[in-house]
Amino acid sequence: MPREDDSLALDRRAFLGVSLAAGAAALTGGDLKAAPAKGLVLEEATVAGLQAGLAAGHWTAADLVRKYQARIRALDQAGPKLNAVIELNPEALALARALDGERKAGRLRGPLHGIPVLLKDNIDTADGMKTTAGSLALAEAPAPREDAFLVRKLREAGAVVLGKTNLSEWANFRSTRSSSGWSGRGGQTRNPYALDRSPSGSSSGSGAAAAASLCVVAVGTETDGSVVSPANASGVVGLKPTVGLVSRSGIIPISHTQDTAGPMTRTVRDAAVLLNVLAGSDPRDAATREADARREADYTPFLVAEGLKGARLGVVKNLLGVHAHVDAVIRPALEVLTAQGATLVEVELKSSAYDDAEFEVLLYEFKAGLEAYLAGRGGAVRSLEALMAFDEREKGREMPFFGQEILKLAQAKGPPTDPAYIKALETCAQARRDITSLLEKHRLQALVGPTGGPAWLIDHLNGDSSSLSFSSPAAVAGCPHITVPAGYAFGMPLGLSFVGGPWQEGPLLKLAFGFEQATRARRPPRFPASCAVPR
Repeated sequence: MPREDDSLALDRRAFLGVSLAAGAAALTGGDLKAAPAKGLVLEEATVAGLQAGLAAGHWTAADLVRKYQARIRALDQAGPKLNAVIELNPEALALARALDGERKAGRLRGPLHGIPVLLKDNIDTADGMKTTAGSLALAEAPAPREDAFLVRKLREAGAVVLGKTNLSEWANFRSTRSSSGWSGRGGQTRNPYALDRSPSGSSSGSGAAAAASLCVVAVGTETDGSVVSPANASGVVGLKPTVGLVSRSGIIPISHTQDTAGPMTRTVRDAAVLLNVLAGSDPRDAATREADARREADYTPFLVAEGLKGARLGVVKNLLGVHAHVDAVIRPALEVLTAQGATLVEVELKSSAYDDAEFEVLLYEFKAGLEAYLAGRGGAVRSLEALMAFDEREKGREMPFFGQEILKLAQAKGPPTDPAYIKALETCAQARRDITSLLEKHRLQALVGPTGGPAWLIDHLNGDSSSLSFSSPAAVAGCPHITVPAGYAFGMPLGLSFVGGPWQEGPLLKLAFGFEQATRARRPPRFPASCAVPR
């Protein structure tokens, strides 16, 4: 792991040597006998609330790690078996204790000092955990040589990497009949609001874990819908930033034109706090060259209760009238926007014009990007062809429900100099022009609409059956998109989306926060009384 600036350095290897045994004991339950921290409640906890308790000495970062580990065991591995966490970090307790030592010495790294974070299992960590994208093909590959850039930033900020979350295998880019939240390594993640319903994907585990308070905040990744869709399904806030605001180096790729990581949290404020850490330029990711200049120094000043006052918002009318239960939640939500001082303008935005082109671009970019990543990781699987051969050999474990049609299509593609790729890329460029011209024409701060439909039943026989989605325009355009809980259809969460122009995360957070504060729509999932769930 590269050395960091000495003023921020947390040399993992230097202090882990004396306390890894204790961290391992915690994973086996040996350290869970420590006296519980007084007043520590994890359910719906926020970064600010936990920091207040840390500052007052009511609990320690080690207390947080122990209690989150216990909650994960109760809800994820036993009890309802959400299956959101694919792996716990054997170093988490040692990391937390070292950060407690820094706090005691008067050295604080920032708002995330001592705060446990879960990461999607396609994000590299140079520690005791694997990085597999849910595939057994990478389960025995050499560990990543260094942290992903965003992980390094999290460590510098004092966050404790608690573990990795399950996901749709290869970020849902393996089969046309896949089941969101299923991976060969991790099995099926379940929706915390109804265990027989999908958590959506591909950041399924991150969304479900945040919803069930298995962590304070989580990091997901999106190519098209993989942050906002599981956030919608699990009733949390999901923020897909402008492509290029957050580094992708050290993240298993699909598309260099659409991939990004983003916060998945229970509140808009926590999303802003996490984005403060994640955003920034990385020399290894050319897409982020403007990030330091374009990012806000601090996104939290945008969080004002009257954030909707005076806003002009474009309601994407073609997303309404599609699903009656969605309309029953979203139309009252739109009335809240008006009541809070926003002016609503009906607009139309369709993604069908570039759907086929987007898929073509992703096939080309996935092949090139994944093969470069695999070659760098080393191990037995170093190419897309070798990956497909592995899946065939292990079809009983890797392909019991669906195949690898998308991998085969990607393998058939040539280099990114092919005319077909260049033409598709040019078509996709229209998506950003469509969004920005619509915003400019109507003098809008953002487009709004339902994020998606209610979570569907998990169906390994037929695959996913999503009925509605607002993810593609912003995904193809590389524009920011935030979803906020708006209400419930027969107990299943639904979100309201705000989509803005490039680099407009601050104004979007302002709108989202105003809506969140006016509605307070989020309700935590309920678990059976028979479950011994640490709160």
